[in-house]
Amino acid sequence: MLFRAARFGLLLASCFSLCAFAFGQSEGTSQSASVPQTVATAKVADSEYVIGAEDVLAVNVWKEPDMSRVVPVRPDGKITLPLVGDIQASGITPKVLQANIETGLKAFVAAPEVTVIVQEVKSVKFNIVGEIARPGSYPLTSSMTVLDAIAVGGGLRDFAKASHIYVLRSANDGSHAKLPFNYKQVIGGKNLGQNVELRSGDTIVVP
Repeated sequence: MLFRAARFGLLLASCFSLCAFAFGQSEGTSQSASVPQTVATAKVADSEYVIGAEDVLAVNVWKEPDMSRVVPVRPDGKITLPLVGDIQASGITPKVLQANIETGLKAFVAAPEVTVIVQEVKSVKFNIVGEIARPGSYPLTSSMTVLDAIAVGGGLRDFAKASHIYVLRSANDGSHAKLPFNYKQVIGGKNLGQNVELRSGDTIVVP
């Protein structure tokens, strides 16, 4: 009898352990299921991107492969699509462009469904010129500062006037601001406010 009671106790304890394990697994599953919410949020933020000249767009018309294609945004801000012809793309979001293309296709396609994806971002960039190892135009990543840009450009040349660098920034009214940047001070940990975050279209001049 004692042996049977002990055996029954072991079986009961095993059942409790299995239940606890299953409960823990269900909790882990519910926690991991919440992760895609962050991804969805990121996609919503991406949908607010404003298309610019030179960006490359993938335009897909559902069930109409002949009308779907990858197109660059021309310098005039427009793209060309079958049936629709030239349509403005620069200065608006992909969502707005989708709606505009659908409107243009309604005369040719019943209930058109269009998806626009920014395949390559080429309009957001900065320039760096003068006494820099690799002068030119570069893509502007998020939170890039003047110091970051100099590093991307390969660093200063031997005869660069490191204390007289400046950033040329255009305003909406067409005016230009000149933001001084003293490389020696920033490297030395002084006047770090000069190391401003770059904006699209900024030009860094290294005399």
